[in-house]
Amino acid sequence: MGKNYRVRAFRFFFVFFMATVLLFSSIARLEKADVIKGELRLHFAGNYDKKQIHKFALTHPNRLIFDFKNAHLVHKNMSKRLDNSIRIAQYKPDIVRVVIQSTTPYNCMSYQPFFSKTYYHIPLPRHPISLPAKRYKKPKLNIKIKSALKERVAVKSIPTVLSIKKDDLIVIDAGHGGHDTGAIGAGKREKNLVLQIAKKLERKLRKDGHPVYMTRTKDNFLTLRQRTKIADKKNAKVFISIHANAVAKKSRNKVYGIETFFLQNTRDAKSQRIAARENKAVLQGTTKLSQNVIIDSVLSGPKIVQSNKLAIDVQKRMITNLRSKYKNIKDGGVRNAPFWVLVGASRPSILVEVGYISHPMERKRLFNPHYQDLLVQGIAEGIDNYLDNRKKEIDF
Repeated sequence: MGKNYRVRAFRFFFVFFMATVLLFSSIARLEKADVIKGELRLHFAGNYDKKQIHKFALTHPNRLIFDFKNAHLVHKNMSKRLDNSIRIAQYKPDIVRVVIQSTTPYNCMSYQPFFSKTYYHIPLPRHPISLPAKRYKKPKLNIKIKSALKERVAVKSIPTVLSIKKDDLIVIDAGHGGHDTGAIGAGKREKNLVLQIAKKLERKLRKDGHPVYMTRTKDNFLTLRQRTKIADKKNAKVFISIHANAVAKKSRNKVYGIETFFLQNTRDAKSQRIAARENKAVLQGTTKLSQNVIIDSVLSGPKIVQSNKLAIDVQKRMITNLRSKYKNIKDGGVRNAPFWVLVGASRPSILVEVGYISHPMERKRLFNPHYQDLLVQGIAEGIDNYLDNRKKEIDF
């Protein structure tokens, strides 16, 4: 029995050892990266087949990306000593990703030297991305930056962080307005509440370094076409529409909670009811057939997946922040519904129902400045979490 066990154990470890050897023997090791004569020169430990390289470009900001398949970094911090327009990282266990940023769209004829298959050369752009100090003259230092300075972190890292956010335009849509009051609870109007919250969110995001555009800053009504096209015209990274919910009188003491929606058709009766109420004012003059045709045309787009991710991040941070100070915070979750204000923007878009204006306790909280601050902080943190994760998905 003991002998047979030892034999089986030996066979297992031998197979495991040989599989490991074969796996790592097929992985090329990237040993060194240098910038010489306007080129990024990559040096592998052995021969590397250039057919395994996948190259593609992205915009906002402009980036040229090289994925080196079946490759592994010898040093994790290889790009630290290079220009800040170049990033090199282990994107996946078997893929090394090289990202080169530039101020303008850029492409190049990268190549492998004729006499050496251990090198790969990438000509760099004439205009690499730059972070001029004058654009960030006397930045306001927050607590994190001050502590970093105390720890003698280089000051030049500060504008890099700020510049990344400066590319992330957020469009905020305060729902309803003008003759469209939205929901009403005990004389309180949704259009006024959501404008208060939207303005606070604008100030918070600007303070954090984001550029922001508001669809409305006063009590005026916007048509569906005006609301849905703004995010595209402004080239926004994210579109957020702020609303408040309501139910019929018989249920007003029972139904409450915070919900975040992204665009999708649904059979859920509650989501359909909420969408119908919010859509009522902006859909005047359209037929049921035309509505279905337009919605179906956008449901298969990539923005739906990203909108779902954005909704999850925002919902989670709102609930977490509010529960840290208040009891009986109900998490209505992330839901999907055919909100028309989300149809036109071809980018991640969500609709936040900040609570039920029809519920006595929640209505009182919604008009409380401290409660609004926590709510806004949660939305802002959710946006930042989403954008940070999105950058990691794309870059590394």
